[in-house]
Amino acid sequence: RTPTARSRGEGPALPPPQDGWGFGGGKEPSLRPVPLVPGSAPSRFDRALLAGWSDRMERGLFRYRLGPLPTRVLPGPMGLVAQLNVQRGTERRPPQAVRSLRQPFDPGAFNFTRIAPGEVLLRLRRAGGDGDRLLVAINASPLERGHVLLLPEPARGLPQALTAAALRGGLEAALLSAHPGFRLGFNGRGACASVNHLHLHGLYLDRPLLVESAPARPLCPPRGLSLLTGVPAPAFLFYAAGPAGLEALAGDVCRAAEHLEDTGLAYNVFATRGDPPEGAAGAGPGAGRGLRVLLWPRRPLFGAKAGAALNVALCELAGYLPLPAAPLYRDITEAEALRAIREPLLTEPQMLRLGEDLARLLAG
Repeated sequence: RTPTARSRGEGPALPPPQDGWGFGGGKEPSLRPVPLVPGSAPSRFDRALLAGWSDRMERGLFRYRLGPLPTRVLPGPMGLVAQLNVQRGTERRPPQAVRSLRQPFDPGAFNFTRIAPGEVLLRLRRAGGDGDRLLVAINASPLERGHVLLLPEPARGLPQALTAAALRGGLEAALLSAHPGFRLGFNGRGACASVNHLHLHGLYLDRPLLVESAPARPLCPPRGLSLLTGVPAPAFLFYAAGPAGLEALAGDVCRAAEHLEDTGLAYNVFATRGDPPEGAAGAGPGAGRGLRVLLWPRRPLFGAKAGAALNVALCELAGYLPLPAAPLYRDITEAEALRAIREPLLTEPQMLRLGEDLARLLAG
């Protein structure tokens, strides 16, 4: 194909750190968490991210040009959202092979220190702090408009193992958005991570998902841990009502994730605005919502991803199905999708036993 600015390694200059975008600091007013109000205007974070993303699309920094994508909700109680994205299936960079749950970072393989400078949209940092910074870069093979990667200090060369600092930064970034469909996610090693270099995904999805509102069974109420069932993929649910609870929540999620790896399990994570664990409290749509963070234990998959029609990663587990072929998009049923989504997961009795272990771990 015709060389683009991206394939030549060129692009707009990296935004200078003093631009002031972030959790605060710099010459710009601080960015603050945004209450989720139905019909509210995009936040400064949303405007900057989406404007920068569209600019990079016009400049040819993506692997393909993303237009409107056919989308439908599959008939059935789960409300699975299917979306046809043929180009992602054919144009994306081949995923790296993962050989173990503890695979170290390999500086010789593709990593995010190699992205073109123009692929970076924003630098996020906390107000008045010299702590960890978070780069927001385009995902060059996007699922949807506004699909980005959140990169916690890529120069440190950390492998794809979730840290409390990285998750907290990602969750704080999610609260900068006024869009109810802004989601955050993480694919671990052995759980369909494509690059073994620490990163999270951020994307906008306009369709509601059942995982936002389904009630959960409490496992360790003092630590906000519940078991979420009645959804496409049963998960451990953590919840924070607002920004004040994010540091503790991020620490708990990562302690649980480390325990999963210690027992030989891989994991995916998905975060979204949503109702408290007991479900909607009778308030209007979007009112009184906090952040739901879902953690899925799963049997690990090693080797390169085989290019299956339905690779089960964070999106599929949450009920959002990006599909690579028109016949599959047209014909897939909820029952077929659920069989594929649940194939790598634990049984409900296994989840309950593991939940008891996690409750003891977090309560200790």
